[in-house]
Amino acid sequence: MTVPTVGADPGHAFARYLECLADADESAAVAVAVGLLEAGVPAERVLLDLVAPAQAEVGERWARNEWSVAEEHAATHISERVVAAVAAYADPRPTRGRIVMACMDGEWHALPARLVAEVLRLRGWQVVFLGASVPAAHLVSYLHRYDAEAVALACALPMRLPHAHRMVEACRRSDVPVVVGGRGFGEDGRWARVLGVPWAPDASAAADLVADERALREAPPARLDHLADDEYASLVKRRGELIDSALADLRERVPSVSGYTPAQLDSTISDLGYIVDFLAAALYVDDATLFTAFVEWLVEILVSRGVPAGAVGLALDHYGQQLRDFPRAAGFLDRSRALVGGLSAAGR
Repeated sequence: MTVPTVGADPGHAFARYLECLADADESAAVAVAVGLLEAGVPAERVLLDLVAPAQAEVGERWARNEWSVAEEHAATHISERVVAAVAAYADPRPTRGRIVMACMDGEWHALPARLVAEVLRLRGWQVVFLGASVPAAHLVSYLHRYDAEAVALACALPMRLPHAHRMVEACRRSDVPVVVGGRGFGEDGRWARVLGVPWAPDASAAADLVADERALREAPPARLDHLADDEYASLVKRRGELIDSALADLRERVPSVSGYTPAQLDSTISDLGYIVDFLAAALYVDDATLFTAFVEWLVEILVSRGVPAGAVGLALDHYGQQLRDFPRAAGFLDRSRALVGGLSAAGR
């Protein structure tokens, strides 16, 4: 195959690489990446300046309803193959200790974590990548069997923060320091600070941090005194009941819901569950912006698929009524209802 001339710069190759993903052309995508390597571009730059931003664009195209789930999955698979090709080309030899890399339990977006794992490997670490959705008990069992210098945990969704905290504490009880990363901890790592765990904004920063054991072990204590009000625990216990009652309320207030196809009904139930889960995570870290940012994102996703913002408002109204005795949750829901009202008024 003849590789198009894209210049020895990942930025110049970006448009061509996206074309390969859009065309589901794995061979061409691998050729673009290998061409950069052969032109002298360091493997770390190919991963972080080509594959990572391209994957972010893939997610944005799905969110804008420009790509289907199938197209997004195909593109992600190709990028995983490209990462493997870059790793094979670089073929680094370990000169440092073992780092265990894993995604949170219930977290299925594994490619960003894989990129971090490969950057760590390029920096000389022996990396064990455990992949997506690793249960805390299984991770701890692994740490008991194999020594590790540190554990790197990835979280893409803030609703997984309570799980993240449990995994962090489980690792620390095994006397293994932890570094975390991913959008799930906030763009500035604010929720990692609430949980009292070192955070890295990107793969390069993660590699620098794991090399500094003192910094890993000097994390400030978690700031979770607000959990004493029991709102988080009580909400989690009521999750199923809340979703069922919200669905029943929608059927009563929106007659067309009764005619939904099984696929539409499943999507509706999932969205109602996500609202509860993100609200619970917001209560866990005591930050309303976690919940309002999710609600705004959900409205954008649904509107792009022809669902009016008011549909989210109905669910928020119902949850507000059901949780009126939960002061923090009620406050978060009030702010989100006001946000949805503004989006509806703006024609979204």
